[in-house]
Amino acid sequence: MVNTNLKLRFKPVSHSWVALHPQPKGVIQFIAGAFFGTFGPMIFYRYLLQCLYEQGYTIILLPFNFTFNHYVEAGFLMREQYEILPELVRMASVEGYDYEAYLDDKNFSWIGHSLGCKYISLLEGFTALPPEPQDREKFIRNLLSYTSDESQIESVIADINLLFEELKQKIVEDRKLIYSYVNREIKINSVFIKGQASVLLAPAIADTGSAIRPQFLANLIDNLGWGVKPTVEETQNLIKDSGLFNIMGLVCFQSDNIAKVTCEWFTNILKKPPQKFVQTVKGGHLKPLGIQLGKVVINLFNRPFIESVEERNRGFESHVIQLIEELKKNK
Repeated sequence: MVNTNLKLRFKPVSHSWVALHPQPKGVIQFIAGAFFGTFGPMIFYRYLLQCLYEQGYTIILLPFNFTFNHYVEAGFLMREQYEILPELVRMASVEGYDYEAYLDDKNFSWIGHSLGCKYISLLEGFTALPPEPQDREKFIRNLLSYTSDESQIESVIADINLLFEELKQKIVEDRKLIYSYVNREIKINSVFIKGQASVLLAPAIADTGSAIRPQFLANLIDNLGWGVKPTVEETQNLIKDSGLFNIMGLVCFQSDNIAKVTCEWFTNILKKPPQKFVQTVKGGHLKPLGIQLGKVVINLFNRPFIESVEERNRGFESHVIQLIEELKKNK
């Protein structure tokens, strides 16, 4: 049942912001796009986050850190999940809230917007990495052999191996902490996000040229080896080779030229997700941004500038909520 009387209040936890639901049926981890994810995402995405919260989800608002090394940033987000996990249980226990949903990581879901979707895609792709270091190195070498030089490949292998070891250690620590808080065991199904649903809003898997203008400067940065990693091609190869992305939803916007290529790649080339998990709705790339004032929603950078709550829900939020609920059934 939707509770529209709940107030969305964020508290800082680790490097993120958390809105704890008193009776959560799950957790949504939200990672926004570049600018709006860095400067006040809890303001710019306020209406969407409020709607998700009212549906019964604890919200984790993950920070967007501008960097060209998206491998490292994706790893940071995974570390952040394990930093926050025991704290959710502790905070809920102290407040007298229900914490059952936090004891199984399959109750955690992801929503990304724009470039934030790339990080979620990387985490999903990492899920396919073999557990043994030798097999993992072979997988990474096959993935990058045509797009990266030896030093770059070695760097990625070292970073991924370090991340694996850190996350495994963090899982052990989380189990101990949670048991000490509530005398309960937690079920962690994967080092990464296997079994966790994700919804990509206007995904933009972009290259250096999307962040740096003019193009000749972006080309120079790429030629010096300082550009975006992984590249668009490498990211797409990881997604394809993983064989995963089976509990993913996709929301594309009719007037969105920024995410158009990525949306078409998912639907026409990868042919995922299934059509029932693809929604194409009216609006542009920044449609997810919005703030409620009384009975209307201000679409900060989208037309119409003002919509009634009912119109806004019908045109966007209802689609996101429907996808999340359907994906949970499909696990």
